[in-house]
Amino acid sequence: MATTHFGGTGARPRQQSGANIADPMTIAPGETEFRRGWPAVLACFSVAVFAWGFGFYGQAVFLAQLHRMHGWPTSTIAAATTVYYLCGALLIPFIHQTLERTGPRVLLIGGVLLMGVGAIGFSNAAAPWQLFAAGLVMAAGWAASSGPAIATTLARWFDRRRGFAISLALNGASASGFTVAPLLVQLSQTMGLRRAVIEAVLVGWVAVIPIVLWCARPLPGAAVSAASRRTDAAGTRRETLRDWHFWSVALPFALAIAAQVGFIVHMVALLLPLLGAAGTSLAVTGSSLAAMVGRLALGTVIDRMPRRATTAVCFASQAVGLGLLLVFPHSAAAIYAGIVLFGLSVGNVITLPAVIVHAEFSAASFGLIIGLTGAISQFALAFGPGLFGLLHDATGDYAAVLLVCIVLQVSASGLVLCRRGGRWLVSS
Repeated sequence: MATTHFGGTGARPRQQSGANIADPMTIAPGETEFRRGWPAVLACFSVAVFAWGFGFYGQAVFLAQLHRMHGWPTSTIAAATTVYYLCGALLIPFIHQTLERTGPRVLLIGGVLLMGVGAIGFSNAAAPWQLFAAGLVMAAGWAASSGPAIATTLARWFDRRRGFAISLALNGASASGFTVAPLLVQLSQTMGLRRAVIEAVLVGWVAVIPIVLWCARPLPGAAVSAASRRTDAAGTRRETLRDWHFWSVALPFALAIAAQVGFIVHMVALLLPLLGAAGTSLAVTGSSLAAMVGRLALGTVIDRMPRRATTAVCFASQAVGLGLLLVFPHSAAAIYAGIVLFGLSVGNVITLPAVIVHAEFSAASFGLIIGLTGAISQFALAFGPGLFGLLHDATGDYAAVLLVCIVLQVSASGLVLCRRGGRWLVSS
């Protein structure tokens, strides 16, 4: 396979994808990618439930409960989350190389174990510095179990339906929002945050690790999707970072995900005074269910949709949802409606980078591009929780935070339509 090229030659037509995989995959008559690869989707789904449950949605619970338990400033707790995401960003670009050396089972199980240990340390911190130490452990777990790791893992099984497979697997992220997160909210109210997290992590390990061991068994070399084989030329990472085509994907997603994660980390703290514990759990559950519905609905048709225009709509819809919270802060109906509207695109914002990269860049560059895109998004979102915490502490409420999130999402909606030398797209 030819080496990857950038600067306008990295994009490849969709029909090339099929040509890439015809010979090495040698799919028997009647066999499909899903018939062979559905166990891998199940394994990645279970990993996503665990990773997002503690490493994403769980952060909102940690922030609210640690502030209540210890009286630590919101900005201090959020800063530890920033360090966690920032360190994860440093590791994500190397995930595709780690996967090649260790195989999917070692990578994913290692990620789940590290994430669990870090979450226990984070929730059991007795001093602020311990939050930062636990965050370093969580960072390694997040890098090995979050979106780029899952997308790169599934590239070994899927090419033609990769976008749909990733969409299904990442529904585990949405599922965690209405399973792990509400469970942590309720258990932390009854038994305390420390015990709640320890018990939840242990149950998660018992459930997830056997699934990964059984379902993510390595494929024979000849059966591995050719799209997952790396043929990166020396210096490709540097060339990629100089290419506008790459940045036309990485930059808008970085802005949107920074706004999305920053809001989600503070969501429980924002909603508790307005809706109470029961109402907050209901809102978090509704947002997560909406994320799953939105991802499933879009995942079935995304291969026939204009990817960038669809992405712009997703970003804009989140801005509208947060606008409802900003304009109607005392209306429970408006709050629930805004949270659900925001949630409809939460899952798609995580899935769509892989879909666009798969469509627009050469197959050999998939792991590299996804890793770099994920890392840049992580760098951006890493500062969101801490900066939003400072903004909250400075203003005394979350109105300014919501406004900043809206501005970031509207900006991302416009930028994702601009590709290659500033040419504006509405149909790619």
